[in-house]
Amino acid sequence: MNTATDPLQNQAVAEAAGKLLADSYTLYLKTHNYHWNVVGPMFNSLHLLFESQYTELAQAVDEIAERIRALGHHAPGSYAEFSQLSNMEEAQPNTSAQDMLRHLANDQRQLAASAMALLEVAEEKGDAATVDLATRRIETHQKNAWMLQSHLE
Repeated sequence: MNTATDPLQNQAVAEAAGKLLADSYTLYLKTHNYHWNVVGPMFNSLHLLFESQYTELAQAVDEIAERIRALGHHAPGSYAEFSQLSNMEEAQPNTSAQDMLRHLANDQRQLAASAMALLEVAEEKGDAATVDLATRRIETHQKNAWMLQSHLE
């Protein structure tokens, strides 16, 4: 089990966590954007759903960043760093409610995959704390994707 805080030992884990952080923050911003701009007959339910998801993401980015710091590394925290690390697409203006749901469901699945990549690296390095964090993120993003997708069926 890796309990050391030697930054050299934790480089790969910190890098994977940095990508998860960037993807999470980008999805936070996108979800918040959709919360502000959703319109149509499902306005109230989507407005509240998006709010619950961006609120959860705000807490997640803090936890991920603090884990990176606990591993002895710099946590990325600028738009420039996030755009370099993230594969998430930004929100486009004038997106329909249905497209918002599709985009966010796909993004939640992509974020679960990013958390899975972190889990695999953390398992390889014997980092139980990061494995726990990644497992919780996978569960949350799979549930969020299901909730979003359910509005489309």
